[in-house]
Amino acid sequence: MKTRRDFIKTSALAGAAFSILPSGSVWSRSDNNKVRLGFIGVGARGQNHLEMALNREDVEVVALCDIQQRMIDMSLGIVANSGKPKPQIILDGPQGYKKLLDNKSIDAVIIATPWEWHARMCMDAMNAKKYVGCEVIVGMTVDECWEIVRTSEKTGMPLMMLENVCYRRDVMAVMNMVRQNIFGEMIHLQGGYQHDLREVKFNDGKHIYGHGAEFGEKGFSEAQWRTQHSVTRNGDLYPTHGIGPIAMMTNINRGNRFMRLTSYSTKARGLHEYIVKEGGENHPNAKINFKLGDVVTTMIQTANDETILLQHDTDLPRPYSLGFRVQGTKGIWMDVNRSIYIEGQSAKPHQWEDAKAWLDKYDHPLWKKYGSDAAGAGHGGMDWFVLNAFIESVKRKTAPPQDVYDAVTWSVITPLSEKSISQNGTSVEFPDFTNGKWKTRINQFALDDSY
Repeated sequence: MKTRRDFIKTSALAGAAFSILPSGSVWSRSDNNKVRLGFIGVGARGQNHLEMALNREDVEVVALCDIQQRMIDMSLGIVANSGKPKPQIILDGPQGYKKLLDNKSIDAVIIATPWEWHARMCMDAMNAKKYVGCEVIVGMTVDECWEIVRTSEKTGMPLMMLENVCYRRDVMAVMNMVRQNIFGEMIHLQGGYQHDLREVKFNDGKHIYGHGAEFGEKGFSEAQWRTQHSVTRNGDLYPTHGIGPIAMMTNINRGNRFMRLTSYSTKARGLHEYIVKEGGENHPNAKINFKLGDVVTTMIQTANDETILLQHDTDLPRPYSLGFRVQGTKGIWMDVNRSIYIEGQSAKPHQWEDAKAWLDKYDHPLWKKYGSDAAGAGHGGMDWFVLNAFIESVKRKTAPPQDVYDAVTWSVITPLSEKSISQNGTSVEFPDFTNGKWKTRINQFALDDSY
């Protein structure tokens, strides 16, 4: 007799056949059964993906595209160290990526460029009949998010936003516990991006993450583009690390959905003080009035009446934490103090206990199976898992476990939060990018024993 879990898994995998999938007539595969991969953007993040791809025997890196010779040279060094053949190099300005998309032999692309390019590049890649793996976020406006969905549905080409925190080991163990009802019915969840990025946003150009008071043309890597968003925008600019795992735990777009949000921001002080500390009071950048509040707080309500609290906090001195909290009718887990409490099962009533024993007990099957393969990969191994999920989806011609509807639903939090803040915390409705399909879709994330 099949168990309920067997039924869910079978139904979920069968349901993938009815998701956004490429038709055989337009989908290219190489004769040697390897995924032929192109990279659009090979800065610091793109190089991380490149190095992992080169370590795989089922991937052939066909082409690299960037707008900076320095990044191309660094990437070619990574290729040379791998012993793999030199790929095609495209260094032809901001529109050069279209030449890469013209390559009919490429099955899939990895996009790791500045945020403002993601939507256009994703849509152009899908129109070119490529599987798309895109770094976060995929769309900066509500309209862009709708365009991405319509392009994916029209072309039949899948898009996966490469949100790696969904694969973090402790997060996956907690998700395993959620699915086994250890916490009971979900009530309230929290997460966010709480990470001191001042050295990333202001970089002297001599080191990847070095001290300095410069950004824009004088900056290096992300400082060349990311900091400008803090000058002109006020909202949760990077919500996906927190919301991705929470969405999977609460079955968003699969029996549940986000209904509305409200956001508030604090005053902006952190970046100014950092510039003064590094460059002095007379530094030209000390005169900039940054729009982004140092801490942005967003509250989301779901169709199933859970509440979700997100925080964006990148401009003040603080230790790293994504601030996860998973709370249900039977207990609670929090990552900031690595603690857990399960009523009737924890050692002492009303007292936290170390979560390690629980996380070890409920370690997710994917980590048990592939933990050694992920060892040494970026961000504690979760980078390996997210790239593996994308590559396996391309190999199998299946929809990725984090699909286009997830990508836009998580990304649209940014423009919605901007709108709410600009209207003094007004409640803003979420678009339903699935057009009602969320009511019947089944959560298949991490149910397959490969990805």
